[in-house]
Amino acid sequence: MSVDWNAIRDDFPVLKETLPSGDPVIYLDNGATSQKPAVVIDAIAHYYEAQNANVHRGMHHLAELATNAYEGARQLVADFIGAEDAHSIIFTKGTTESINLVAHGWGNAFLEAGDVVVTTQM
Repeated sequence: MSVDWNAIRDDFPVLKETLPSGDPVIYLDNGATSQKPAVVIDAIAHYYEAQNANVHRGMHHLAELATNAYEGARQLVADFIGAEDAHSIIFTKGTTESINLVAHGWGNAFLEAGDVVVTTQM
């Protein structure tokens, strides 16, 4: 299977920009922030334009739209990874929060004083 890297680059508007030197933008700092493809930017803009409300917090139309979109995304992820239940999918702000959530949830249940956890620098 060959990968069309130019087609992938075309999905990301910022990668169509050029540097003052005339070279194309190449972005490798995904540890700090990830660039977004146009479809994600469009979905975020649509949310702010048509659904901007707190999820699971209101009884009004916009809150219902936002909650349905959120729960729909949870179901899509569950289907994609083969999860038995969409409610087992938890969205977090980022990797650090996710790792801390697993460490506390799993660690508190299974680790005892004196146990050793081995990780990499990565």
